[in-house]
Amino acid sequence: MKHRILQIAPITPSVDKRLARDYDVAVLQQQPDKAAFLAAHGAEFEGIAIHVRDACGADVLNALPRAKVIANFGVGYDKIDIDTARRLGMQISNTPQVLDGCVADLAMGLAIDAARGISASARFVRAGGWKTGQRPLMTRVHGKNMGLLGFGGIGQAIARRAAGFDMTVRYHTRRPVAESPLRHEPSLPELARWADFLVVACPGGAATRHLVNAEILDALGPRGILVNIARGSVVDETALIQALQEGRLGGAGLDVFEHEPDVPTPLLEMDNVVAVSHIAGFTRESRADMEARVCDNLDAYFRTGQVMNPV
Repeated sequence: MKHRILQIAPITPSVDKRLARDYDVAVLQQQPDKAAFLAAHGAEFEGIAIHVRDACGADVLNALPRAKVIANFGVGYDKIDIDTARRLGMQISNTPQVLDGCVADLAMGLAIDAARGISASARFVRAGGWKTGQRPLMTRVHGKNMGLLGFGGIGQAIARRAAGFDMTVRYHTRRPVAESPLRHEPSLPELARWADFLVVACPGGAATRHLVNAEILDALGPRGILVNIARGSVVDETALIQALQEGRLGGAGLDVFEHEPDVPTPLLEMDNVVAVSHIAGFTRESRADMEARVCDNLDAYFRTGQVMNPV
């Protein structure tokens, strides 16, 4: 008998195929009346498979009394009701580390683009502007100060890349990372005041919502650049737009937004903003690793009683 799994929505063709091969799967998104389906069949499911973009709230979790494992496709898990899941004794897994390098690559790319105006210059050339003039002077990246908000696997990977640009790196977390030789800054405003680049690399969720607010943006200042490859909720988007429009912030490189895929028009109209479509982990290599990991976590749980990558 195959274990019965509730899949919140399709994940990727590869994952969907492997889950369908190895488990007895039902896809909640495909049910015309989700509440009625859960009421009738919720007690049948032993686990959940979910994409990072999809929500899994208390209404779903409470309807699955036998489910004791959630396999999340992605590093972030802010759309899962963690408190309810833990109260119900569920193990939660994610796909850490497999994305660290690619996300760090994009963070550096956004920092360089925002500082040097690569995207803006490309638009300038394509529009024929170079024939009649030149763009304004920009700023260098090497030798500058980079502050990291968050210092997990992704933050540490960014720090290693920044070292290659002769940057000085400090980080802000609730507690210092014992094994790191880099300086821990206990005050986020002080980190922003010191930094030329502030990179957001912390988890999303209620605890970090709008952690980067007007105070932090003002501390970063009119020559500072904000890079966000974490979650859009961490940055107060209204305050960000105002700081950019008023010249109180130098620029921004953004992979994530508060209400994506909706991006506020002002962010798209400013040349000192680089906006991309949540592509930090969107590479063939990291996608393949994530696909394997989400299924491996489910397999490990049903084989040993423990997921490989617990949250």
